[in-house]
Amino acid sequence: MKKTSQISGFYKLTPEERIQHVKDFADLTDQEVKILQSTGALEMELADRMIENVVGTFPVPLGIAMNFLINKKEYMIPMAIEEPSVVAAATYAAKMAREKGGFFTSSTDPVMIGQIQAVDIKDPFAAKMKILSAKKEILQKANDQDPMLVSVGGGAKDLHVKVIDAKTGPMVITELHVDCRDAMGANAVNTMAEAVAPIIERITGGRVYLRIISNLAVKRLARAWAVIAKEAVGGEEVVDGIVEAYNFAAADPYRAATHNKGILNGIIGVVIATGNDHRAIEAGAHAYASRNGHYGTLSYWEKNSDGDLVGSIELPMAVGLIGGATKVHPTAKVTLKILGVKTANELGEVMAAVGLAQNLGALRALAHEGIQRGHMSLHARNVAITAGASGHLIDIIVERMVEERKVRMDRAKELLEEYKKKEKI
Repeated sequence: MKKTSQISGFYKLTPEERIQHVKDFADLTDQEVKILQSTGALEMELADRMIENVVGTFPVPLGIAMNFLINKKEYMIPMAIEEPSVVAAATYAAKMAREKGGFFTSSTDPVMIGQIQAVDIKDPFAAKMKILSAKKEILQKANDQDPMLVSVGGGAKDLHVKVIDAKTGPMVITELHVDCRDAMGANAVNTMAEAVAPIIERITGGRVYLRIISNLAVKRLARAWAVIAKEAVGGEEVVDGIVEAYNFAAADPYRAATHNKGILNGIIGVVIATGNDHRAIEAGAHAYASRNGHYGTLSYWEKNSDGDLVGSIELPMAVGLIGGATKVHPTAKVTLKILGVKTANELGEVMAAVGLAQNLGALRALAHEGIQRGHMSLHARNVAITAGASGHLIDIIVERMVEERKVRMDRAKELLEEYKKKEKI
């Protein structure tokens, strides 16, 4: 039977029924299913080895975004996130995109930048030229640090040098361009930067201070795009509304920040689920949105000659399949198996597609029905549970609050008391 991520009524199934579909799709073992279902999948002994001063673990819900067709391949997308409506919005947006072939992606080579800061140099521009003339020696020294990476086609590939005018005086910044293959690359890049620092000092006569990776990974970009049929979003008027909403974000940084946050809702859910570094992704994304001198959008929306909606996105995507928590955290191992990605580039491209889908879901809600309508019932569940509701009373109280458009803690508590009294009678 052909595997598909398009399963009608998936959200109506019980967690056990959903996980059976995921098990069949990803060929999970019983042990892997047990890991997914266990809130204590990360044992204390392992957690204590991962960070300092461990006192416990902090589980968040792990959901599956459905309907994703990316480069003609079916994906189920694991997302670890606590915010209601995010998984549902991505699932719905992916369904809208399927009509015109789903999402299409591309990416650059997985090149990260390592920076070596040199100061106290009397002739910084001459020093720049000296460093560039020693490029072969510097790259060789860098690559000597990681022969395994070099053996699989990675390693330091190029060198860039710039002079910046800081408040404390001119700085000569040497930048190593390192192809990290399927690793995020922080350890490899930092080790290389450390190793070449003495060469920089010898050549320039200056002093090296910082030797560290940059999270503005402009050499490691992921891109995704999709055509959304106008009928799928609710007609050409909705397409126009989405394009207007995008242009608002493109022109105003206050709106752009929320626009991009919506994109990152989807991306970061996948980043966390796969054990990658969400802080690095967020830092790189927001810095990339400011690369033209003002804070703008990571995605672009326009209408084509047929009146359909066309969306695209480009952003740095420094994620890996090896190193860090990806090969240590038991749940991350399972989520990567569910995704079925074979390279870090493929993972980054999938994340870019999820970000575009998330953005589409949010913009359609804003342009067509208002963001609260879709968000309210999911948010209401959290409010009802926090108020003390359990079992069947959760659904009853949620329905009443949404119907009244009063999703508030005080109203949830009033309704809870009301129904508790009724059920005692």
